[in-house]
Parts: sequence; structure tokens; C-alpha cells
Amino acid sequence: MGVGGVPVPAASLLFSSTKKSTTFLYSHTPKFEVKANAAFITDSNWFQVGRPIGNYGFMNITTTSAPNTGGLKTQDVEEGSVNIRLYEGRVSQGPLRQTPVLFKVYPGRRAGGVVADMMAANELNSHMFFQSSSKGISQHLMLLLGGFETTTGEQWLAFRDYGKYSAADYAKVASEKVSKLSSWNSFERGQTFKRRHRFVIKLLQGAMRGLAYMHDHDRLHQSLGPFSVSLNTISEREATYLIPRLRDLSFSVSVRYSELEDSGVGPLTEGLWARASRASAFTYIDKRAFGIADDIYEAGLLFAYLAFVPFCEAGLLDGLSLQRLLENTFRLDLEAAREYCIADDKLVNAIEFLDLGNGAGWELLQAMLNADFRKRPTADAVMNHRFMTGEVL
Repeated sequence: MGVGGVPVPAASLLFSSTKKSTTFLYSHTPKFEVKANAAFITDSNWFQVGRPIGNYGFMNITTTSAPNTGGLKTQDVEEGSVNIRLYEGRVSQGPLRQTPVLFKVYPGRRAGGVVADMMAANELNSHMFFQSSSKGISQHLMLLLGGFETTTGEQWLAFRDYGKYSAADYAKVASEKVSKLSSWNSFERGQTFKRRHRFVIKLLQGAMRGLAYMHDHDRLHQSLGPFSVSLNTISEREATYLIPRLRDLSFSVSVRYSELEDSGVGPLTEGLWARASRASAFTYIDKRAFGIADDIYEAGLLFAYLAFVPFCEAGLLDGLSLQRLLENTFRLDLEAAREYCIADDKLVNAIEFLDLGNGAGWELLQAMLNADFRKRPTADAVMNHRFMTGEVL
């Protein structure tokens, strides 16, 4: 059971050819066949692979309330079985020649099982769906340029490389700078945090624009977190040029009514619909509303992360400990959380940020983390809130 009888998200947090029209078909998953458009590259010879730049997996975090514990919340953290590798590279042929790309490599079925195939196919199809939209492509989503399957069954997706940073990278660098700020004079310190306020709000604006675009197309993200927001810069002095982009759409879910009627429960959606059932969302209308609100909750946790981690000394807080604090200790009561934080001098910078506009940050955060999914705002409403418009700066 979740907070106040409403389940909180068991979030999947993703970490840490020729140019003619062709059919791009993933093996083992015939239901995920897509028609590639003219700009989609499916020949591995058209790419040049560079150095490896990292790898990551995902984990499932489930918050429950056990019986006979007085409402005490517990969290189960389960590591996923799919490990993804990242490489830099470029397009080596055709009109996009020399375009930098970021390769995301899903393991073959032998290493990652059928779930790896499903995640890769779902991410491919999600991007192709958005990139064929009559409403145009959002600049706040990553752009998929191509993909191919190797002889060993690995699925390689090639994204336009706008920058290898994530919101988590930014928060880490910013928190390390906080540890050094004590030796700065008050003017330099004040200017630094003014720039940080602007940067974080613009980061959140971009992430919410991407999410609003997805919801406008009846798609959920379902793995929104600091690692799933790509940034083209982490320099606060370059906030004017910052363009956040959502990535990691392997858990994306369609909430079109026609597809809700036809779709069953699968490995990528079972957690979502189980939470919906616990929240008494059984009709297609309620399930769609719950799914959208579930994304907003994850966006609220991202907001909380960016409101605290970049403003506190390195190592003081991380995403999981902050989530536990909000859900377990304060049961999503942000007023109580603020009173607690005021007593800790190490959190003063985060308090000042959320206090902007006479507490506008706390107001928005409380709305996004409302235990009742029916009372959470839409992505458009979040973007139009006075804290997000920059009115408070």
C-alpha cells in the first residue's frame, strides 16, 4: 500500500543501410515491426564506432506499507537484469556524414533475455512514433538517427550526440562546488546561487516540456529521473544555451484508449498497472489518468532531487535517500519536511531555493507529490506554475 492508501511509483530509474524506406525488424519480437522513414539509417556500415563511454542498468524501487506496522513504509530495491553499454561515434556516410552520435547498446537475448529485446524495441518504436508526429519533433527529446542488430543479437540504437551530460552529472558537479563555497566571499556566493537558481529552473522547464509533449501524444515516460535527462552543458554561466532532452524511453507506455483496450500486462507495464489497481484505477479513463499522474510523481521526485542535491555539499543526499525521507519519514507532507530542513544548516541553500516566491517551490513540489493521483497537476500546469515560469527569480 502506498502513502495515504495511494501507491507511490515503483519507479524504474535508468542510471548513474541504405537511405531508402526499409523495414527495421528486431528479432524475437515480430510485433514491434516498424517502417523506417527516409532519414533512418539501418546499415551498420554507415556508422563509425568510437570509444566506450560507460554502461548502466536500471533498478526497481517499490514503496509499500506492510500490515501491522502502523503505516511504516518500506522500500524494496531490485536491480534489473539488463546492462546497457554506451559508445561515442559518428555517421560515416551519406548526408549526415560526420554527425556525432551516441550509441546505446542493448545485450542480445542470451545475455539480457527477452526483456532486453523488448526494452530495445520499445525504445525504438517510441522514438519513431514521436519522430513521425504531424505536430513536429520536440527539441526536448533525444533524436534517434538509426539502429541495427549485430550477428550476436545486440541491438544498437544511434542517437544524435548533443552532449554526454545528464542532470545527475550536473548535480554531482554542483554539489562538489558547494563544498568549496565556504571559502568564498558573500558576494561571490550570492552570485553563484543566483546562477544556480536560473540553471535548475531552466533544466526543469525543459524536462517538463519534453514530458508535456509525450503526454500530448498519449505516451508515458515511466523512467524519469536525473539520469534520464540529457544536457548539452552543465556550465551555469551557459544557462541561456541549455537544452534538456528526455532519453531512456525503453519503459514508455501508450495510454491511448484504443491501446489500453487491446494491451495486456507485460514485463514493461506490470508495475504501472499494479499500482493503478491499488489506487482503484480500473476503468480506461482512470488508468490513463493514473499513468499520467504517475509520470508527474516521478517528475516531482526529479524536482526534489534538483532542489536539494545541487544546493548541498557532496555526499549529503542522494536521490534514493531523499525519496525515502519524503515518502517514509514525512509521508509526503512537504510542510513538515520544510520544518525539519530549517533546523539543518547544511540544507539552508535548498530551503532558500524552494522558498523563492513566498514558498512557490514547496507549493509546486507538494502538488506534484500529492498522495492522491487525481489531485496532481498536468505537465502543462506544472510548466505554467509561477515557480517554473521564472517569475520568482
